[in-house]
Amino acid sequence: MPSITDTASTAGAKRGRPGYDQQSVLLIAVDVFNRHGYDATSMGILAENLGISKSAIYHHVPSKGDLLKLALDHALGGLEAILEQPQATSGAADARLEFVLRQTVAVLVERLPFVTLLLRLRGNTEIERDALERRRAFDHAVAELISAARDEGSLRQDIDPRTVTRLLFGTINSIVEWYKPGGPLSPEKLADDVITIAFDGLHGPRQQPAPSRG
Repeated sequence: MPSITDTASTAGAKRGRPGYDQQSVLLIAVDVFNRHGYDATSMGILAENLGISKSAIYHHVPSKGDLLKLALDHALGGLEAILEQPQATSGAADARLEFVLRQTVAVLVERLPFVTLLLRLRGNTEIERDALERRRAFDHAVAELISAARDEGSLRQDIDPRTVTRLLFGTINSIVEWYKPGGPLSPEKLADDVITIAFDGLHGPRQQPAPSRG
């Protein structure tokens, strides 16, 4: 998966001034966007949080919009790369679906501030609308996997695939609101729990009645 630096270099961004690099500027900017909202964040607020002048920020990126695009590319690039993995493109549909969901949780945790920003978009700018369209394409690919698994008979038939998609992503997307990296719940256990709930539900194994003695 591409790093922030890789994403930035492909965007043709400027080399940063000594003492700050583009990645550190981007990380702080994403934190500020998430706390204040992108629309409400001015270059002045960014400069205050960075401890540098507004003009110094322009040595790293041309505009606030470029910071947003770099951040969203980092989040979406991680998600889109999942669909290119061999485990997502071949094999039984339910196994591919499980892989994609597990990796989606992994990307969300690894890139938590960036995915949080993606999930809070309002679509007020062309950059945001483009990002939302890419996210819809990812969701559509997952919906197709759900339909394929349903057709194969490995998923229940009585729930519409679109409903399943919304419920799955509602669960996964909520992680950004409560998950604390470095806490007692590891990313791997979190993914295991999501998969267990999604595929097996909350019921434990049914107890078999004891044989009667006659």
